[in-house]
Amino acid sequence: MKMRRRGRLAGLAAGTAVGAGAIAIAVAMAMPGLSAKAATVQPAVKAQPAAVSQPAAVAQPALAGYTAPTRTLKLGVKGADVTALQHRLWGLHYWLKITGTFDYDTQEAIYAFQAINKLKMDGVVGPLTAKALVSPHTYKPQDPTVATRIEVNINAGVQVLVYYKNNQLTLISHISSAGGYRFCDSHGCSTATTPQGWYHANWFDPGWVTVPLGKMYNPVFFIGGSYAIHGDTSVPNYPASHGCVRIPDDLAQVFHTMIYVHQGTGTRIHIYNRSTV
Repeated sequence: MKMRRRGRLAGLAAGTAVGAGAIAIAVAMAMPGLSAKAATVQPAVKAQPAAVSQPAAVAQPALAGYTAPTRTLKLGVKGADVTALQHRLWGLHYWLKITGTFDYDTQEAIYAFQAINKLKMDGVVGPLTAKALVSPHTYKPQDPTVATRIEVNINAGVQVLVYYKNNQLTLISHISSAGGYRFCDSHGCSTATTPQGWYHANWFDPGWVTVPLGKMYNPVFFIGGSYAIHGDTSVPNYPASHGCVRIPDDLAQVFHTMIYVHQGTGTRIHIYNRSTV
């Protein structure tokens, strides 16, 4: 999804959608009196170098009460095994709703689960994903020194947002970051890039926000009025935005209420590119 522009279009989050919708990480507190045009925020903290070598995620013991599905589960499927899957994912902190139907949110959660478990990110629960659901891996934190933080791994093979509160894993969501393609507008041409480094959740703009490159839903801005975590109706299993971090629109409805949003002191956001999970 795209962010609201500030001066030259700095790198709007690719946005398609009927309003930047979804969950690209919504913010719960709007800053009174602050408009998108007025906001000009520089990264709050200098980007930290990514760890050169991170240990692989460790498999967790199988949790009692969960049985892997015996059939393939995919978009549109309904049944008790889908409900059990959704409860399993929710218990592992993946974002979705318990509906009994393998819907869009469930597919997005499976994308994130597969990425963290080093499986093909196809959104389908086949034999390998079913097996991994019994003994899943846990995501390896990037920088536990900041106890409450949003980690966004923009690696093309990972694409996840992980929220830690007091160093406790609270939320995992699939995302779609910048696609690395060239695009042009009235101000010239740019390469779609999501900036890496440490930032803050600075301000929140409610609802569908129209920007030069499209729309975004409930954006939480971390760099001026150009880069945000926002909801979108399209969060594919690959990097596709112009620069923002897209999240499912259902998540974006509540994300801003889960974090602290305030100019310069909001929840810390760490964006990095790491292939290990």
